[in-house]
Amino acid sequence: MVKTDPVSGPGETGTRATASNLTLRVASAVVMAPLALLAAYLGGWVFALLWAAAALAVLWEWMALVKGPFWIVAGIFYAGVMFAAPVLLRGDAAFGLIAILLLFSIVWATDILGYFAGRAFGGPKLWPAVSPKKTWSGAIAGTLGAALLAVAVAWAFGRFHDGTIAGIALLLSVAAQLGDLLESWIKRKFGAKDASQLIPGHGGVMDRLDGFWAAALLGCLIGLARGGFDAPARGLLIW
Repeated sequence: MVKTDPVSGPGETGTRATASNLTLRVASAVVMAPLALLAAYLGGWVFALLWAAAALAVLWEWMALVKGPFWIVAGIFYAGVMFAAPVLLRGDAAFGLIAILLLFSIVWATDILGYFAGRAFGGPKLWPAVSPKKTWSGAIAGTLGAALLAVAVAWAFGRFHDGTIAGIALLLSVAAQLGDLLESWIKRKFGAKDASQLIPGHGGVMDRLDGFWAAALLGCLIGLARGGFDAPARGLLIW
């Protein structure tokens, strides 16, 4: 049952709750995004320490969420990817920073534009059995917006082919959305709404980084396949 006050009806109460949640999300992002960008810029042990902390938080949330030996092993792999993929990409001395900045821009654009476009345009649901709020309109807007923002970020560095960057962004944006859906499916399987309440407005660290996890994994695999361990970011970005 929805509780309402004497002045507002159920719709207004829902609107207030949504606005309050959005305010918390924005406030959390204002704190976290500059820290992530600063660590990416500094690189080295600072960047590795940040992602080690994120991986440990994810592992803690995962172990509290799941049951059974298979899921415990899967959680170790999940947390390991959370640490290893961005650290390997950033470790490329020539292209590591731009690879991480592009990853951030792709994942953030996918998330933010998908959220607002989905609310603005609505329409058919993407996968209602797993994530009932996500729409095709939000998914498409997020993917296209990610490609445009990635190209704009790459322009600032002046040495990349626009078509290549746009194509990479499309792939990684889709991967980010699949990562989001994967985590939603896992939470539904184990009867949880959020992985935890560590981040106000976002839930847990897993809830915030599920899309980044998948995009970083795909980006790292492409980079390693083409550039090896010496130059994974170059392998991802230069074709």
